[in-house]
Amino acid sequence: MRPTAPLLVATALLAAGTLTACGGDSGSDSNTIKVSFKQSTDNQIKVMDTYLAAMKKQFEKANPGKKVELVPIKAPDSEYYTKLQQMLRSPRTAPDLVYEDTFLINSDITAGYLKPLDKYLDKWQDWGQFIDTAKSAAKAQDGKTYGVPDGTDTRGLWYDKAILAKAGIKTPWQPKSWAEVLDAARAIKEKVPDAVPLNVYTGKPNGEAATMQGFEMLLYGTGDGSADPLYETSTSKWIAGSKAFKDSLRFVETVFKEKLGPDVSDALDPNWATRVRGEFLPKGKLGINLDGSWLPQDWLKGSGHEWPEWSDKLGLAHMPTQNGQAPGKVSMSGGWTWAVPSKAANPDLAFDFIKTMQTKANAQRWYIANSGIAVRKDVAADPAYVKAQPGIKFFTDLVASTHYRPAYPAYPKVSTAIQEAMESVTTGDASVDKAASAYDEQLKTAADGKVVNKP
Repeated sequence: MRPTAPLLVATALLAAGTLTACGGDSGSDSNTIKVSFKQSTDNQIKVMDTYLAAMKKQFEKANPGKKVELVPIKAPDSEYYTKLQQMLRSPRTAPDLVYEDTFLINSDITAGYLKPLDKYLDKWQDWGQFIDTAKSAAKAQDGKTYGVPDGTDTRGLWYDKAILAKAGIKTPWQPKSWAEVLDAARAIKEKVPDAVPLNVYTGKPNGEAATMQGFEMLLYGTGDGSADPLYETSTSKWIAGSKAFKDSLRFVETVFKEKLGPDVSDALDPNWATRVRGEFLPKGKLGINLDGSWLPQDWLKGSGHEWPEWSDKLGLAHMPTQNGQAPGKVSMSGGWTWAVPSKAANPDLAFDFIKTMQTKANAQRWYIANSGIAVRKDVAADPAYVKAQPGIKFFTDLVASTHYRPAYPAYPKVSTAIQEAMESVTTGDASVDKAASAYDEQLKTAADGKVVNKP
């Protein structure tokens, strides 16, 4: 999931009011589809806007008399999800096509907000090009598919070559355990005191970035990869009381207790992710960053944060498992989908627009533009895609060892509980044991008691 900078509340509310107004005539024109999507809160970064504007032009040219109305929602992640769900509740405000994060889609499916797409997918030849894991991210427990993925992502360690060299660490650098990551951060703290040694996103202000880029990149590296450490599929229950959970919290605690990370006030700044990408990495102020494959989109020409030298300045390493145990590396994957609301006025036309966006050529154009990882097999095999940008091959190769969140309806609440546990050890307000215990209690409520204790 790509994190974004938060917007001032007043601006967000103004945007929300505008969207409600423009959605008031939803469905009044059978030749027009309304497309809602998440617009970056960074005014300089308009990757999605640029791409959709091109798709709109292409679609309208190929379908005379048909129109596409783009309805951007400019807000940070949490506000986007809230606003989107408000819009989906009524035929008056529901758009015809929406951009859904895979972590939230099952909640919206359960709430009855989305339409199953199987009748369209069964007749769409290109659907066979999509990889199975990406398809499963938009499939509900009823076996039906409710979204078309537009790419995925993976995560790893970005590091500043010059900072590591000053700290006496040889590059290319590839740590084999959590201990080696922490030792490298300690060396940076000692020998390059003007740089932040290690960034791990944490706390509620960072939302799903804290859960997924931070905590789950640790948690899913505690075992051998054969079992989900967050959710037990055999019993359909969430896992509480685990040593793996506490070990992951302890890593976060260590980073901030030993001052190996940013100042706590920075780490809990809702703008922190934007500052990492736009300031700390480009200006050589951050040694190691646990983050996602999409970062280069912020540094491309026209982004407002152009940094053409990034591939020379930064190195990439996979995140190791806790003790270096097999498979040796860990990654998390998410991504976004295009979904049709159940109350959409023009669902057929909306799916036609999906098909326009998801031709091989257009999908490849999007993956490269937003530094995404291909979910179409034909694109992934295309040399032009592989060579399009430094780092694409590295992050695409991580798909083989990646994990997906158990994005069931309870997950958003589980994710919030994880963020609160992280924040309490980050600030020092709670010990690891106390934070883990508080999480277990919140988990019982979030999961309606469907919890299993696995020490």
